[in-house]
Order: sequence, then structure tokens, then C-alpha cells
Amino acid sequence: MHSELLTLLFAAALVGSLGVQFWLASRQMRHVAAHRDAVPAPFAKTITLAAHQKAADYTLAKGRFGLLTTAFSAALLLGWTLLGGLDALNVAVRDAVQPRFGDMAYQLALLSAFVAIGGLLELPFDWIGTFRIEQRFGFNRVTPKMFIVDRIKAVLVGALIGLPIAALILWIMDATGGLWWLWAWGAWVGFNLLILVLYPTVIAPLFNKFKPLDDESLKERVQSLMARCGFSAKGLFVMDGSKRSAHANAYFTGLGVAKRVVFFDTLLAKLSPGEVEAVLAHELGHFKYRHVMKRMVLMFAASLAGFALLGWLAGQSWFYSALGVQPNMDAANDALALLLFVLVVPVFAFFVSPLLARWSRKHEFEADAYACAQASGGDLAAALLKLHEDNASTLTPDPLYVRFYYSHPPASERLAALQLHVPREAMT
Repeated sequence: MHSELLTLLFAAALVGSLGVQFWLASRQMRHVAAHRDAVPAPFAKTITLAAHQKAADYTLAKGRFGLLTTAFSAALLLGWTLLGGLDALNVAVRDAVQPRFGDMAYQLALLSAFVAIGGLLELPFDWIGTFRIEQRFGFNRVTPKMFIVDRIKAVLVGALIGLPIAALILWIMDATGGLWWLWAWGAWVGFNLLILVLYPTVIAPLFNKFKPLDDESLKERVQSLMARCGFSAKGLFVMDGSKRSAHANAYFTGLGVAKRVVFFDTLLAKLSPGEVEAVLAHELGHFKYRHVMKRMVLMFAASLAGFALLGWLAGQSWFYSALGVQPNMDAANDALALLLFVLVVPVFAFFVSPLLARWSRKHEFEADAYACAQASGGDLAAALLKLHEDNASTLTPDPLYVRFYYSHPPASERLAALQLHVPREAMT
């Protein structure tokens, strides 16, 4: 009874989420195409028709490609679960590894094989996205050699980080009794916090070069802003983002004393010092209102609920059989339970994503208001327009698509909100 019900719920959720994704993507593409030939009135003086049309074409290209990747991901998920792919992989790995090397080696081999196969199947889509779409619109700076080297580095880093934490979680599941999920959650939280500390100085430099900000005038301006906002960082750095992409960005990284401010070199090349200051003030707004901390708390709370649910499901034979897998009789099932859970939960979580997106957009409005109080709102508006144009972000997204997916408000809504904080003449 439980098995049939879960199978039905999973199938319904998969079909429902796929249908919603296709419907929203189709709405977005129709809406963008319908507004391609005219720049929206609020942007007519600052955005050229050519730039507007490039953004529309880029959005449409990504939308069509997104439909393909969405369909592939759904088919792959179905193949892993109800069509028996994970069951077949489990039998092959178990029979080859478990009798000779034991349960832990078998389970780590199963997790590794699953990740490796998934990565290989998705590799062509990564290649097309990089060398067809991004390159077509002038954003890609990655060479084929760099693409391959990046993937090799990612595999090695993933193995060095992922296998130890996977082994720890599997050991906890086996050794700590009925409340293993609570101990596993604690280990997971500790792991994530450790990565936040190590990422800026250990992981990120494997993929990009970071150098101290050497523009003394801009450095003084940024340090003055951070002092006004009561924020301290270990350093101000410039990242060679242009090495891989023409897209621009700035971000904070790290935790506690390890916090760093990182500017893409592309951002510094495109924005004036005042605009850079305004963008940084926006990011400081997130820290002022503890947005980052709130998101971390939500993530950890959700993961606690997830581990608790997994702690119950892992002991139910119908959980496996309902999703196309026969549980092991003479080997541990912990890795199987983890994989099934990771595969299935996003299908159901998809339907709450609009709530998270709305929460994120609220945070962006709050950070914009804070930036206007600490820097120039006019500079922030100018920076947003430049970044929208340079990143080919559409100015005419479908409103329902925005409500469902956008973590940041569209340009029209952000500029309208900025006008409430800045004199009109400062926005021009």
C-alpha cells in the first residue's frame, strides 16, 4: 500500500513539475519575443534597441536550451528510479565490490559511480551551453583545454572533499543507532561551515587567480564605505573572471575572520568607482540585515527536517521498492537510501521554490534601500542598467515566470523601488 502510494505521488509530482516548468518557460519565451522590437519606455534613453534585442535573443536561446535540459533531466531521473537504472547499478557495484572489500567500500563505490555517470551524461550539455550559447553571444572566454582542465579539477576536488564526508555520514548511519540522522545532520552542518572557511583560500584559487585590489583611490573609497557600515573583511581582491566569461559580478565569501570582498575584473572594467561603491553597498546591505545568516539558518533547518525524514524512510522497505530499487539483503542500504532521497526530494521541493524566490526578492529590495542610504542611489541605478545590458538580461520577462523563478527583482521593479529612495534627477 505504501509502496504504490509513493510511486503514484512521485510520478504525479514529476509529471506536474515538468508540466509547470514547460508552461512557464513557454510563457517566458513568448513574452520576451513579443516585446523584442521595442525598448521599454523607462529604459529608452539608456538601453539601445540592439542591446535590448541581444538580451531577448540570449534569453530565447537559453530558454530553448533549458527546455531540452529539463526534459533530459526528467528522463534521467525516471531512468534512475522507476525504470530501474539505480537498481541495476547497485547490483553491479555490490556484486563486484562488497564481497571482497566490505560494505563501506561498496557504498562509496556506488556513490562514486552514480556521480561519475551523471557527470558524463551531463557533460555534453555543459559543452553546448559554454561553446554554443555563451560563445554565440560573446560571453565565453573558456578554451576547450580550460573546459577539460576545469572538469578534471572539479572531479579531484569533489573526490577529496566529498568522499570523506560521505564516508563519515555512512559510518554515522551504521554506528549511531536510531538517532543517526541527528548526528549526521551535525556533521553536515560542520562540513558546510568548514567549506565556507576554506573556500576563499583553498578551493577558489584552484580555479581562478586572486590579487589584492591595487587601485588606491577605489580601495580607500571601499574601505570608507565598509567603515561606515561597520563591516570588516580580511582583504579586497580582484578575480580574473574575464578568463572564463564576460559576465561581471562582485561578492563576499568566507565566514567570520575569513570574509573577503571579491570583485570580478570585468566589473571593475565596466563600472565607475561610484557605481562599484554602490554595488558593494548593496552587498553590505545583505549583511546588515543578516540575509546571509537567515538563509543559512533556513538551509540548516531544512536539512535537519530532511535528515529526520531520511532517518525514517531508510528503514522502510517500501521506500526502495516504490522507487524502482530492491533493497539489499546481505549488504548495507545506507548509500541507496541517500541516493534515492537526493533524487526524489527536489521533485517535491520544486513546488515551494516560488516562496523562496519571493523571500530572496524581498531581501534584494532591502539591500537596495540600504545601498541608497550608504552610497549613491543614482550610481546604483546606473550600475544595475550597465550590468543588465552587459549580461544581456532581458528587460521584459514574463511576470509569472518572475514570481516563480527570479531570486532578484527584474530591472523595472528595482528601478521603480529605487526612485522611492532617490530624487528623480539623481536617477537620470
